[in-house]
Amino acid sequence: MTKSIKELDKREFKNAVLGSLFWRFLERGGTQGIHFIISIIIARLLMPRDFGIIALITVFIAVADTFVQGGFSSALIQKEEVDETDYSSVFFINLIIAGFLYVIFLGTAPLIADFYQEPIITPVFRWLSLIVIFGALNNIQYVVLAREMKFKKSFLVSIGGILASGTVGITMAYQGYGIWSLVFSQIAGQMVSTVILWLSVCWRPQLLFSFFRLKILFSFGSKLLFSGLLDTIFNNIYPLVIGKLYGKTMLGFYNRGQSIPAMLVNNINGTITGVMFPALSHHQNDPLRVKAMMRRTMLSSAFIVFPMMFGLGIVAKPMILLLFTEKWLPCVPFLQLLCISFAFYPVHTANLEALKAVGRSDIFLKLEVIKKGLFILIIVGTIPFGIYIMVAGQAVGSIIGTIINAWPNKQLFHYSFQEQIRDLMPALLLSIAMSGVVFLISLFPIHLYLSLFLQICIGAAFYFIAASLFRLESLTYILATIKDLRKKS
Repeated sequence: MTKSIKELDKREFKNAVLGSLFWRFLERGGTQGIHFIISIIIARLLMPRDFGIIALITVFIAVADTFVQGGFSSALIQKEEVDETDYSSVFFINLIIAGFLYVIFLGTAPLIADFYQEPIITPVFRWLSLIVIFGALNNIQYVVLAREMKFKKSFLVSIGGILASGTVGITMAYQGYGIWSLVFSQIAGQMVSTVILWLSVCWRPQLLFSFFRLKILFSFGSKLLFSGLLDTIFNNIYPLVIGKLYGKTMLGFYNRGQSIPAMLVNNINGTITGVMFPALSHHQNDPLRVKAMMRRTMLSSAFIVFPMMFGLGIVAKPMILLLFTEKWLPCVPFLQLLCISFAFYPVHTANLEALKAVGRSDIFLKLEVIKKGLFILIIVGTIPFGIYIMVAGQAVGSIIGTIINAWPNKQLFHYSFQEQIRDLMPALLLSIAMSGVVFLISLFPIHLYLSLFLQICIGAAFYFIAASLFRLESLTYILATIKDLRKKS
């Protein structure tokens, strides 16, 4: 009989975390890699305006998903003991909320279409809203997998969904269906993922429902829900503003510029969030252990993400020309600015996941309120200066937000922002030096694509050789982790 995560000893727990990190990273990396290849093919076939319209609608879908999958899911993962009444109560309440939101979207779709003066938004929005229903149907299955740290199954589900999505999207794009290829590719992916989940995860809802249990879960989850809503709304406020003030084509360029660094960082970030939250929750009564795990997570992720984002910003133009053709060149400035913003996401995540794991959702919510107040000031202050200054403000807000997120952890885990900066500084300085080397290569009069190849290879070699020479702790830990994973396999 399989042990629960709470029954594992120290070594078994470490092996479970390492295995989960491997499968979670493989899931994120595999699906994001396949999705990236699919997006390249579809972007060559469709116009930036099509992506802009989808990006606009996705904002509303993301907010609805936060309602359905936000606080209760985290509360179920964080709670030490969970039974069938908890699971079934959350399943049914999520389904009710999803159905209610779907009906609202059906009615408000024409109003949104009128506001943005884009009639096609009405039918597209009504079809894409089905994703919210699928989210409610498969939410508890994902919670079960997370609590038991069975991310191998999650990997198989994600691969099945992305392959279905890509097949439908590319086929319809080649057939000339335009924006509808983006719509039905997403629906197909969600549908297939839900089917695979229900076939592979044994949990089924029972006719059990308890308002009392929901109230207990909501006492913790409500703060995360409101925090998630704030985060989702403000992370997506830029598409809403850009779509209204600068048009759907410019929003398409912004969306494409955002999607590349987002894909790379969310692969790392999604791994951290999915695995570290249940792992940290396991040690929620041991602050020193939480700090140690949090610090290792931050060091490892920053070691990978910093050079990735700095290097991507330098090679943005030749990469866009190679992958997406000349029609997408206006997305380059957005990509470069957003690389700065996304570079600090793993630091945000490590600090916030630690707060969630020890049950301090109250502090989590306060931090989100403070950061969103700051973002409002930045947005209002930068709009008059044009779209590029507005997006630059987004990057500045991300850096300031890093400081805000780290502040409470000085008291909770004795891990101050100053100590975090000292830990992160070697990887940051090395990434800046690597960026200088990559930029110098671009000055040589050689073919654009040969230059891109040399920039990537020499930049990566410089970074890892320098990290080895300076014996960076993060590299040592990553190599040791890979060694442990190989032994485990």
